[in-house]
Amino acid sequence: MQHLDIYEIEEKLKNDEEVSSLTVGISMEPMLRQHRDIVIIKRVNGRLKRNDVPLYRRAGCDRFILHRILKVTNDGYVIRGDNLYRKEYDVKDGDIIGVLKAFYRDGKYYDCEKSRKYKIYVFLMRTSYPFRYFWKFRLRPFLGKIKRFILVQKNRKK
Repeated sequence: MQHLDIYEIEEKLKNDEEVSSLTVGISMEPMLRQHRDIVIIKRVNGRLKRNDVPLYRRAGCDRFILHRILKVTNDGYVIRGDNLYRKEYDVKDGDIIGVLKAFYRDGKYYDCEKSRKYKIYVFLMRTSYPFRYFWKFRLRPFLGKIKRFILVQKNRKK
């Protein structure tokens, strides 16, 4: 299978059933690591479902995005990257170019429809989101303030 630049995928998917590409960006970490993992994108046939990972492009934007579907709505999808905290609410079927079929990580093949490890990963990422959000935006900043306060007090005593 030929590995394509991310920008060649749309054109190639018009003729081929699937294409592969090296990953770009950090929004899907830890599952997909930038410039290290290879994704296999297949052509979309019909509506996607929750937990699918579509490759899409926003209107007026020339870069592609690969994020996970959190919710299917009547007129589109609610989507978020595994390493992000902000949801995207206005992704439409017409924006989607392809969907993640599988990926290679350290030479090992993971099928997104059949791999048990992949399904466990998706479950853990989805259920741990509230805890990860709380840690990043509430607890960690609070602990940082306490640490700075302690260091300031310690330096004043000197």
